[in-house]
Amino acid sequence: MAAFFALDTDLSTHSGLEARVAALIAPAVEDMGYEIVRVAVLGRERPTVQIMADRKDGSLINVEDCERISHAVGAVLDVEDPIPGAWTLEVSSAGIDRPLTRAKDWNRFAGHQAKAEVLLPVNGRRRFSGTVLGSDGTVARMRLDDGTEVALPLEELRRARLVLTDALIEASARMVQSAPGTDPAQKNDDDSSGPKVH
Repeated sequence: MAAFFALDTDLSTHSGLEARVAALIAPAVEDMGYEIVRVAVLGRERPTVQIMADRKDGSLINVEDCERISHAVGAVLDVEDPIPGAWTLEVSSAGIDRPLTRAKDWNRFAGHQAKAEVLLPVNGRRRFSGTVLGSDGTVARMRLDDGTEVALPLEELRRARLVLTDALIEASARMVQSAPGTDPAQKNDDDSSGPKVH
């Protein structure tokens, strides 16, 4: 089972391996002009560390960006050694139908369709579908398909993701035009930093 960590400005409020990995790699990633969208560690025998990233200016990353991030992150994780045994590293773009992990994502994609699931029920339910309205940093707001509005506590979000629509594809195409050579569908899986054996 995967455990996901949404990077924000206060790393101290998070715990677990994803939080440690994110705290270790964030400075190197940010110094290169990127930002972390999500960190996930999946599996037990030989875990896969998944890093999802964007450029700081909000444009999507390409394969060359993934390679640069992968080498930098791999070097940090080799030195700091937060994961015992062998592991694999994957670095990718957040993609078009990206996860909404931070308040800034909810604000950036206001007006687009999304699906969300919370850990504890809100208004008697855990799953929601509708239009993103934004976030104040504490809650994410959505207008549901039935027209009602809901405020979902960010700390209670289990997962949230944009829904692929024509409007989202058009908006993503504009982002790609602002960053020549970027292909949001491209992904680089790189395990050059592992396996790391103790």
